[in-house]
Amino acid sequence: FVGRITRQKGINHLLRAAARFAPGIPLVLCASSPDTPEMGQEVADAVDNLNATRGGVYWLDTQLQRSDVIQLLSHALLFACPSVYEPLGIVNLEAMGCETPVVASAVGGIPEVVVDGTTGLLVPFDAADTEDFERRFADAVNQVAADPAAAAEMGRQGRQRAIRDFGWDTIAARTVDVYRAAGAK
Repeated sequence: FVGRITRQKGINHLLRAAARFAPGIPLVLCASSPDTPEMGQEVADAVDNLNATRGGVYWLDTQLQRSDVIQLLSHALLFACPSVYEPLGIVNLEAMGCETPVVASAVGGIPEVVVDGTTGLLVPFDAADTEDFERRFADAVNQVAADPAAAAEMGRQGRQRAIRDFGWDTIAARTVDVYRAAGAK
């Protein structure tokens, strides 16, 4: 997980889901800048509780250099994005660019980035039943972790998609197309 400590990013859902991760699956949280001191304490307490019951939770609570994030993502088993709202989810593209499969919530613009079953797995989010979301999120993490060959293929497909569909050359060409279309009569 890489993100701010805010309700929008779903970090508390991830921490509850992690209690259901298969043994041996570590959780690395690159999470800092809580919206409020209370939210920071809530996450700290949840990390402590999770470490007491299953262990393997590593919290990097300072903002990392970009090169460090790339290093972490490039060596991760998968990237977890349990956001409850996300306009696009650029962090998913960053993970995909590092050839890392993604397990993410199917909210906002995330389904425009992550192709379910191809570059990762998408988990529907229902604010009325967050317990079910957390269970299904854990199931998706366990599924990806249980099949390293499929996870590696998702990572390869994700990197190809990030470069092909979201690389700067593609973005520049699409921007030119928009300007041309706007100027056409």
